[in-house]
Amino acid sequence: MSIAPIIAAQLPFLRRYARALTGSQLSGDSYVAAALETLVEDPSLFPKDMEPRIAVYQVFTRIWSSVRVNLEGDGAAKSGTPATRTLDALAPLSRQVFLLVSVEGFSTADTARILGISEDEVTRAIDDTGRELAGLVATDVLIIEDEPIIAMDLEALVESLGHRVAGVARTHKEAVALAEKTKPGLVLADIQLADGSSGLDAVNDILGQFDVPVIFITAYPERLLTGERPEPVFLISKPFQTQTVKAIVSQALFFGTRAHKRGARMSA
Repeated sequence: MSIAPIIAAQLPFLRRYARALTGSQLSGDSYVAAALETLVEDPSLFPKDMEPRIAVYQVFTRIWSSVRVNLEGDGAAKSGTPATRTLDALAPLSRQVFLLVSVEGFSTADTARILGISEDEVTRAIDDTGRELAGLVATDVLIIEDEPIIAMDLEALVESLGHRVAGVARTHKEAVALAEKTKPGLVLADIQLADGSSGLDAVNDILGQFDVPVIFITAYPERLLTGERPEPVFLISKPFQTQTVKAIVSQALFFGTRAHKRGARMSA
């Protein structure tokens, strides 16, 4: 049986993971492309004795582990920002474990298989990463969400992480006005808003004023990871899990990722 359909089914989620792991759309996609090229050259490298999703992530991990991440080629790294210095201090293994468990939803046992380590090592890495990320500087977070209950949940999560809620916007117009007034350090944005407007367009207008990390929230993340248009770095799937939101918020601030106006504009 061809492995192409197996890989295709996991590709959007693998790209999400790779981008969160590297903090960059370009770097994340490059690693995924390298993994695909490796499998094209030698399909026997794909482990067929395990659950397909675990196998896909295991192959990607081999590529990630075999190529040194070159931060010196990144403008943010050269600037010596606090986020970059934190990145230097946090072991790649800890980042992988953190994201595989918190964002991708793998169990401790599956994460251990993907990374080729023991479950005890996975548990220790989770604890280590939690301590590292707990030191992030608190910031103001703008929430763009038209569902009151979801907005309240996000407010509680943001505050539980030690951040402040700059405001909650339900429409494109409210979002842009609040962003201009509060200059948030992070934006959580839904895709479809109360008045039928697009959260994507709202974010694009905000990024026209200043740079800020953006996390998009959608029930269909795979629709925004097609490779056919500019795409976001960070995505949260609806319905979301508390740990997933905490993980992605920490990653976005951890890398100090700044979305750009061109990268934010896409159709909903």
